[in-house]
Amino acid sequence: MHLRLPVSVSEALECLADGATPIGGATLVWAVWQRDGFPDCAMSLRELPEANVVGREALGAAVVLNQVDDRVPDVLRLAAGAVGTGAVRRTATVGGNLVGSTLRCLLPAALVLDARATVLETDGVREADLAEVVAKRPVLLSLQWREPLASTYRKMPGDAGGPPPLAVALASHADGGGGTRLRVAVRDGYDVLSGSAASATDDHADALRELRGTVFDDLPTDAWEVVGRQAESLRADGPAAR
Repeated sequence: MHLRLPVSVSEALECLADGATPIGGATLVWAVWQRDGFPDCAMSLRELPEANVVGREALGAAVVLNQVDDRVPDVLRLAAGAVGTGAVRRTATVGGNLVGSTLRCLLPAALVLDARATVLETDGVREADLAEVVAKRPVLLSLQWREPLASTYRKMPGDAGGPPPLAVALASHADGGGGTRLRVAVRDGYDVLSGSAASATDDHADALRELRGTVFDDLPTDAWEVVGRQAESLRADGPAAR
């Protein structure tokens, strides 16, 4: 297998045009390739600057999970730190988790940040929403968002070989009119639910009441209790929390 490492978007487009298979850390596909055969040519974005940004309002797809640190909002940092083992986090990438994995541990965090994606296609670079990224699995270059007032993430313990454990992400945002909007995302099994509501209280109780009657209506009570506790932690963290 020939591995190509483009250093510019134009080179990456050439790789795609030549039929190169995009890979991240290859943690998910390596066993499949060993069983079914390796592609003739693969492309990694690890040398592409646009795919390696780490900042308050952007995260590159080629960033390795153990490099997702306090430069990004807490919700993303905590989500990345809860993925797999230390060995996995040293090789798995942001793009691989969001696009290549069925677990998508980072997806709830990205949803509550109201993140947008920059994707690479054979005819160029464009912006996409997260629903399209999950459904169509394009080549992800990076995520962008507006920094929240505060954010948090909680992943519950799970059994080895069992269903994906419950994961809860919350973020509070300034709504531009002097108010606050609470965004909530929950991974329950393989399903990810998300929604948002305006909030006028520090504990976000009003927003949670509104959200409870929407897509979260069928969420088990114990899972909703975790959401409530995480909302309390947002209040404890205060508006300076990331």
